[in-house]
Amino acid sequence: MGKHEPIIEFADVTFKYKSQQQPTLKNINLKIFPGEKVLIAGQSGSGKSTLAHCLNALIPCSYAGDMSGVLRVCGGEPRQLGVFGMSKRVGTVLQDTDGQFIALTVGEDLAFALENECTPKEEMVQKVSEVAGKLELTEFLGSAPGALSGGQKQRVSLGGVMTCDVKILLFDEPLANLDPATGKRTIALIDELMQKEDLTVIIIEHRLEDVLYRKVDRIVLMDDGMIIADKTPDKLLSSDILKSHGIREPLYIAALKAAGAQISPEDGPSSIDTMDLSAHKDKVKEWYHQADKNKEQEKGDTLLSLSHLQFSYNDTRQIIKDVSFDIHSGEMVALVGKNGAGKSTIASLICGFLRPDEGVISWKGRDLSDLSIKERGEIIGYCMQSPNQMISRPMIYEEVALGLTVRGVPENEIKERVYEVLRICGLYPYRNWPVSALSFGQKKRVSIASILVMDPDLIILDEPTAGQDYAHYTEIMEFLKDLRNQLGVTILMITHDMHLMLEYTDRTLVLADGELLMDGRPWDVLTNDEVCDRAYLKRTSLYDLAVKCGIDDPGDFAATFIEHEKRERGAIEVK
Repeated sequence: MGKHEPIIEFADVTFKYKSQQQPTLKNINLKIFPGEKVLIAGQSGSGKSTLAHCLNALIPCSYAGDMSGVLRVCGGEPRQLGVFGMSKRVGTVLQDTDGQFIALTVGEDLAFALENECTPKEEMVQKVSEVAGKLELTEFLGSAPGALSGGQKQRVSLGGVMTCDVKILLFDEPLANLDPATGKRTIALIDELMQKEDLTVIIIEHRLEDVLYRKVDRIVLMDDGMIIADKTPDKLLSSDILKSHGIREPLYIAALKAAGAQISPEDGPSSIDTMDLSAHKDKVKEWYHQADKNKEQEKGDTLLSLSHLQFSYNDTRQIIKDVSFDIHSGEMVALVGKNGAGKSTIASLICGFLRPDEGVISWKGRDLSDLSIKERGEIIGYCMQSPNQMISRPMIYEEVALGLTVRGVPENEIKERVYEVLRICGLYPYRNWPVSALSFGQKKRVSIASILVMDPDLIILDEPTAGQDYAHYTEIMEFLKDLRNQLGVTILMITHDMHLMLEYTDRTLVLADGELLMDGRPWDVLTNDEVCDRAYLKRTSLYDLAVKCGIDDPGDFAATFIEHEKRERGAIEVK
């Protein structure tokens, strides 16, 4: 196949799932050429995943429906080649890497596809060794995939498809569950493999700014099953089309536009590192000096206090090392750090699922050590990352009422409290629905409602926006902010999302290797290189923009822009 012939070609492709009344893909025309890297963006429900399912033949082989038009991949038609035939051409790396592992060790997992083809053992060992070397997995060949970090797991699932010598790599939200620095490395690794292996890469991802860390040839923007735009990143970022279709623009682009800058493709806006800002510097400076500055918020009373906490799962490896911090009433606090830093362990210690080896956890000055998990659950609610891990009843009302029911609360009081919480959470119209009929975001609300009904003073949320597009992310976060404002609930969020941390939280606690590195304002954290490096965070591009525009206090510039965005969104009352 020549470089000038498309490796992927959709010609008037329309697809309607069997269970749907309307087509999910509508008249798709798209050509992707060998060696290109294409980013497919769009809100949830825009058709991105359906497009991907067409490429690896899951449509029509696994998902039934009506398909018209012509699709060719590597010269063949996926519907004729089937899932097995396409797996030799297109390697798919899923968002949930755990769902892709088959074997007990990394080596066996890498060899799985080769074993299926009865590859001679000597050839198989050589191929596995070669792929493991490229992905820096050689020392993990005997390890269980489930025991690895998020980034390592991703490399294993990537290796599993690379042993097949595929021509196309398809990534479905590769950054959703990774800390910012590991996400950066993943994007760099994809780029390096592309150059060395002569691959074509398609990335489906919400985190646009993170993907653009390395060069992308085109961004294909989808909405309502159609291709809205197919342009170079420079052209797309110079327009307002991303924002108008619910996609989060890179922060430095949003700040430039807020300052009134007219960005052109010639400025090279796809990377803050190489962008020509000469025409925009004065505008940015002027905007910064005239903008309303951030005001310090007064802190409420101390609600939760951790003092000199130590914890280890066994005697050999200490997970939490002398951690102390306070949470004040009415705060929204982010707990951040790389995968494995100890964030979820801290949450488990606070909730009483684990007991500290040393140190004290106190609530309004009272030691919590003598309270049971049930007793702590009445003042501290814990919401897991996946609502599917929490929901145990088929109907919404039953699920939200469960905590009160097991505590023997009278039925008439249960009904009153459940209905009130469902109204607050925007779920009252669905009170008699089955949970299975809800979207992921709505299920998330149900799991939060089932905690809220217990009337806790503090809610701990683990990755509240993981895998959510910008519209759903904003919806969830605005909902949480309203809860804080209306009910006075204090919120502690474990998150990898630096946008969330900047936009919504008052304070950030940074963990690295079980130690508390920093307790400060979000913009101070994300403009501190040493802290970002140690905790696997990613310095905000607002810092780089400020430095390149000659602004003396990049941290204050970041704070000023974030406050401006909040006001624009109506999040802060303009006085």
